[in-house]
Amino acid sequence: MSIPENLTAILARIAAARKAAFHPAPDTRLVAVSKTVDENGIRQALAAGQRLFGENRVQEAESKFPQLKRDYPDLELHLIGPLQTNKVKEATALFDCIQTLDRIRLADALAAARDKSGQCPQLFVQVNTGEEEQKAGVLPADTAALIAHARKLELPVTGLMCIPPADQEPTPHFGFLAKLARDNGLDQLSMGMSGDFEMAIRFGATHVRVGTAIFGARDLTLS
Repeated sequence: MSIPENLTAILARIAAARKAAFHPAPDTRLVAVSKTVDENGIRQALAAGQRLFGENRVQEAESKFPQLKRDYPDLELHLIGPLQTNKVKEATALFDCIQTLDRIRLADALAAARDKSGQCPQLFVQVNTGEEEQKAGVLPADTAALIAHARKLELPVTGLMCIPPADQEPTPHFGFLAKLARDNGLDQLSMGMSGDFEMAIRFGATHVRVGTAIFGARDLTLS
């Protein structure tokens, strides 16, 4: 199927999943993950009405999205990959939301960039719910302290994000993240990808990150 047809199918599945949700989110937004997707593919999605995209790397996003954002002023771009502190200036200038705040040092760097530029994108804290050594994200036990630190810096933290371990059932991770958000007074949840977004919605996901089911399989070694 074409990219517009895939988008239509995914949006229909999101709507159906919301009807079946345990606690329906006020809205569930589709983040079209455009990592390694060329400008033509992104423009096909834009022509079909999609306006929210997710990119994993600052440098790749800088090569594709400045002109797209000029052409589509309502385009919204989220960073969903790890952010190095030396890329904070560029990231805060380009992205509307950074979903991967995961450490005190990064919070400090974001606050310093905000103080210089006068602007800061919306922020989600990425939680390493599986406590995987190779994966980014703050450990669950340290999440509340990171949120408190970000709030002390007056950073706009509004939600949590997670990527469950690939070899585990994702639903306990979705339920855990939802509870962690409630415990910390946050109402945005970015969780669920192409293979499990419908279950994430049942647990209250406000953002689902879908790439392959929209754009098809890609050679991620090129990224």
